[in-house]
Amino acid sequence: MKIFIIIGAVNAFLAVALGAFGAHGLEGKISAKYLEIWKTGVTYQMFHSMGILIIGALMMKIPQSSLLTWSGWLMVAGIILFAGSLYVLAVTQISVLGAITPLGGVAFLTAWILLIIAAVKFL
Repeated sequence: MKIFIIIGAVNAFLAVALGAFGAHGLEGKISAKYLEIWKTGVTYQMFHSMGILIIGALMMKIPQSSLLTWSGWLMVAGIILFAGSLYVLAVTQISVLGAITPLGGVAFLTAWILLIIAAVKFL
């Protein structure tokens, strides 16, 4: 599905841009603890951007798989909830935002399980 290729590529681009911003724009402006939180968001965003690209590629081979579709959208949701909450936490230091992060983690885990099931079922 072309949309996942595009979403994956855009998110990979954003991960690189946000990583550079963290390294150059935030250094010295936030503490090392919050800079590490920012880096964790960037890392997970990049890993899951690659996951979304893989899903898009697999959808060319398995076009009508709801397992892959759900997996892709859950990775998108995971990036927003997991990485997004870490970015906001890092710059605002509002610790309650850390409660959102595990929801993104659950979305990531569910997405990977669905991808595994799709691979076992269709490949």
